[in-house]
Amino acid sequence: MQISVVIPLFNEAESLPELMAWIHRVMEANSFTYEVIMIDDGSDDGSWDVISTLRNQFPQLKGIKFQRNYGKSAALNEGFKAAKGDMVMTMDADLQDSPDEIPEFYTMIMEQGFHLVSGWKKKRFDNTLTKNIPSKLYNAVASKSSGIHLHDFNCGIKAYQLKVVKSIEVFGEMHRYIPILAKWAGFKKIGEKVVQHQARKYGHTKFGWERFVNGFLDLLTIQFLSKFGKKPMQFFGLIGTLFFLLGFASVFYIVIGKFIDPITSVTNKPAFYIALTSMLIGTQLFLAGFIAEIMNRNASDRNTYLIEEKQGW
Repeated sequence: MQISVVIPLFNEAESLPELMAWIHRVMEANSFTYEVIMIDDGSDDGSWDVISTLRNQFPQLKGIKFQRNYGKSAALNEGFKAAKGDMVMTMDADLQDSPDEIPEFYTMIMEQGFHLVSGWKKKRFDNTLTKNIPSKLYNAVASKSSGIHLHDFNCGIKAYQLKVVKSIEVFGEMHRYIPILAKWAGFKKIGEKVVQHQARKYGHTKFGWERFVNGFLDLLTIQFLSKFGKKPMQFFGLIGTLFFLLGFASVFYIVIGKFIDPITSVTNKPAFYIALTSMLIGTQLFLAGFIAEIMNRNASDRNTYLIEEKQGW
């Protein structure tokens, strides 16, 4: 099989028939062998019924239905596990990604040898204030910190060699940073392709401002785990040593000062307790957050989801 198209969706019943017919036309026109894997992330608008009906017309369509809403990363992860095509495409179900892009992505992956090709919505039809400006800021930070020169990390339409999606694990909200996960796994030939962005035809966006806050937090997590995920002692040990030496030097200084001027009472200064408490609380929160993330990555059930039904397997 040449192509697997993985489509995570949540309440997109209206767009699915048009999307599936569009994908089928493109595949038939280029004589591609393919499968389409739609992952219903707990929709309550009848999306699963639409998928079931479409399967009667398109045998290439397969469906996975989550028992509840887990998020886009979970849906992509299940889709990646099920995919079998030599090239794996991802796209959103809202018709803002064009299936007409598939042949060019296929050429870049299968003939030019890219491990991953990310779409770039150079001209967008989103709200400038709530989506475009925050996206540019977030992409600039992600590109600078990761060393991967992409303009649109979170673009839904991407293409991968099969071995890439089988080598990475997407959980939490990490779908925004799949290129970074791929680079971390050793797949460094990452390309970019300008794609057509279309105005949403049905429904409304499922994302708000909170996704940008979560995005920056996830970027920090990715950067930390890529450097210290397998060797956390190099990070925590360094921080612990610095705090210990700083504390020891401070105590030594206070003791010497007490000998020089016995009248001075350090413990009567509120600033001493405020600074000490602030350091302790800040250190505990910082370390607790990252330790919890490491424990989450090593938890046996970190990527287990309740699947209510499957079709096509």
